[in-house]
Amino acid sequence: MLLYIKRDKLEFISQSGRVDKVLQQHLKTTRNQVEHFIKEGNVKIDGKVIKKCGYKLSGGEKIEYDIKEAISKKEYEVDFDIEKLYEDEDILIINKPPFLTVHPAPSVKEATLVDWLKKENISLSTISGEERNGIVHRIDKQTSGALVIAKNNKAHLALSKQLEDKSMGRYYLAIINTPLKDNIIVEKAIARNRKNRLKMAADDRGRAAKSAFLKLATSNDGKKELIAAKLFTGRTHQIRVHLSTLSRYILGDDLYGFKSKKDTIRRVMLHAYILYLIHPKSEKKIYVKAPLLQDFTEILEKNFTMENVYEKIDTDYIIHTFDTLF
Repeated sequence: MLLYIKRDKLEFISQSGRVDKVLQQHLKTTRNQVEHFIKEGNVKIDGKVIKKCGYKLSGGEKIEYDIKEAISKKEYEVDFDIEKLYEDEDILIINKPPFLTVHPAPSVKEATLVDWLKKENISLSTISGEERNGIVHRIDKQTSGALVIAKNNKAHLALSKQLEDKSMGRYYLAIINTPLKDNIIVEKAIARNRKNRLKMAADDRGRAAKSAFLKLATSNDGKKELIAAKLFTGRTHQIRVHLSTLSRYILGDDLYGFKSKKDTIRRVMLHAYILYLIHPKSEKKIYVKAPLLQDFTEILEKNFTMENVYEKIDTDYIIHTFDTLF
């Protein structure tokens, strides 16, 4: 984490627009750093503290701020290893374990994926700033599975473009508490939940979001189901939110509605199973599968007939079925 000293400064800035973008351009620093000190209450506009990064400036306001300068960084011990699924001179694809945060942030008090990458002396792109070196996309802390790392800036730019045009993406596996009635596409906009800032919600005022869900295998007692999901957009908590609109919840996801007094499921049973992308150098499309981790497999073995599961989680089967149905 970064420790800071402060230097007060008072200026008149005539530029209009979001305060975070204006200050980023004015201070020539990263968006991430600007967001941090806005949210910490270190920016005043016309004498009033503002903590919203999206605060709109009309131009000519008196902006008072504390510039934060990094003077030291606390190092956290990296006492774990991560499975590498694919690596060459341009990209690295890993199988992220659950409970691992992707990159440092003020609220993170343990080693992150970025810390591990640096410990391993892996070459990393620098486009996203020091705290996010190599990070092109991310998955939630509790979610496991395939994640691609850019090892140079050229690869990073190519992969970022693929994220935008959807030529890069993932197929997910999830275990839900109640079987779906049918294979289904959900198209509902998503925004921050108005009552709980930790959650997102289906909300017409939000950003467009589209997910496809595929039934794979039903548990032996008929109460749970293994499903696959494909995202056509990349909104925060998208799979979890869209499932909640169907009154379906991923096992372990008590934030969105999974309830059980008997189970001791430690995390959300969501796994980024297959990652596809166009290689930034060869321009060939590649698919990389992230093997299921032990906690996910144990729930499957306890509740499902594994012969059926293995048949349905075959890479070719999942890709072909999604292409055919959706």
